[in-house]
Amino acid sequence: MQDLVPKEFKERNSLVINPVKTCQPIGAMYAALGIHGCLPHSHGSQGCCSYHRMHLTKHFREPVVASSSSFTEGASVFGGRANLETALKNIFAVYDPEVVAINTTCLSETIGDDVTSIVSGMEIPPGKTIINASTPSYVGSHVVGFANMVKAMVKQLSEKREPAQTNNKLNLIPGFVDPGDIREMKRILEAMDIDYILFPDQSDVLDTPLDGNYKMYPDGGVTIPELKDTANSKATIALGALASQPAAFELEKMHDVKAYTLKTPVGIKATDEFLMQLLKITGQEIPAEIEKERGQLVDIIADTHHQFHGKKVAIYGDPDIVISLTEFTLSMGMKPIHVLTGTPGKDFEAEINKMLKDADWESNVAAGGDLFQLHQWVKKEPVELLIGNSYGKLVAKQEDIPLVRVGFPILDRSVHSYLPKIGYKGAMLLVEKISSALLDRKDRDTDFELTEFVL
Repeated sequence: MQDLVPKEFKERNSLVINPVKTCQPIGAMYAALGIHGCLPHSHGSQGCCSYHRMHLTKHFREPVVASSSSFTEGASVFGGRANLETALKNIFAVYDPEVVAINTTCLSETIGDDVTSIVSGMEIPPGKTIINASTPSYVGSHVVGFANMVKAMVKQLSEKREPAQTNNKLNLIPGFVDPGDIREMKRILEAMDIDYILFPDQSDVLDTPLDGNYKMYPDGGVTIPELKDTANSKATIALGALASQPAAFELEKMHDVKAYTLKTPVGIKATDEFLMQLLKITGQEIPAEIEKERGQLVDIIADTHHQFHGKKVAIYGDPDIVISLTEFTLSMGMKPIHVLTGTPGKDFEAEINKMLKDADWESNVAAGGDLFQLHQWVKKEPVELLIGNSYGKLVAKQEDIPLVRVGFPILDRSVHSYLPKIGYKGAMLLVEKISSALLDRKDRDTDFELTEFVL
């Protein structure tokens, strides 16, 4: 009988099992929702658009509105030009948005539709705006799609004043973060009395109050005049190299607006760097209330360091968030022994490995990986905590490991998108979540009497 056991195992090159990412159009749609009065439009089939809306709706617990070119067999063979032209005419006639942001999909990219050419040949209603971004689902991830749409905002809308004149504002590109994070960024900027243009801005769009009145286009979002005026700002800070840097570099190339790329300000060090850069660019002082928050965070970590020291952790998710989380866990004395993102990119691995080298620590690190790979790592070298999105819950359940949900998407919990993870306030929340997860597991696995409790 032939031996059915393979003599050697080969690395997977194409097969992805349980991905750590979603597709580009989801990120592009999220970015588009950060423009005031914008209707995202998916140039592809209805099924694609429904999937993208579903993912965003489940994460934010808010109704996400978008339109579709509704491809059928005919459009798939002969091209989607007619579908797109008809869709745009109907959108402006029926839904009356101020802006339509078109993202492509696998289908429209594969057949080669030139959306820019199609739109340029159309008559756009007065006072209306159309932008578009190329976002094929079969490359990159939702973070790449987000970056492509934000870059399109800059490339297609920013305008230099004539004669050249600065607006004395600071551009801030927040990256792929939640509305709660954006509100925290605004609070910091306003506390420092900094005049800014933040884009895209999903606050007051995907965290609106329930007041009995439905608005298809909520009050929030960066406006078209603000996006045009980004060309006249004195500098741009891009938070997160993958999500925000392309748009910042485009502004620098087009309009000579100096670009600075920083890590997403999660944890003490990354937040310190963000504040120091704000101070350097604007000359504004850091207010006492922000300094006090930093001191409180340091005190919290000092009081609880024994809970974290030496704890092995696996971190996965979006590259910009994972980089900052890795730095933060290292600063708390934890050991991130498995670090993985589903988004391809050598820069991610280089950044993580540099952090680990500086901390004199070695780990498994991978970009473009999946949760099957992470699961195998965890089986070989167990950890005491997982930090990442909802996709990792099956690994957590099978291996009986606590999971702290951070990132996108979080589909099985709520409220998270309202609460910040960035800044000193956000770090306090993360410390509480990590501490609670570890202590809950300790309580479960320890026999004690109620009288033995010691605070």
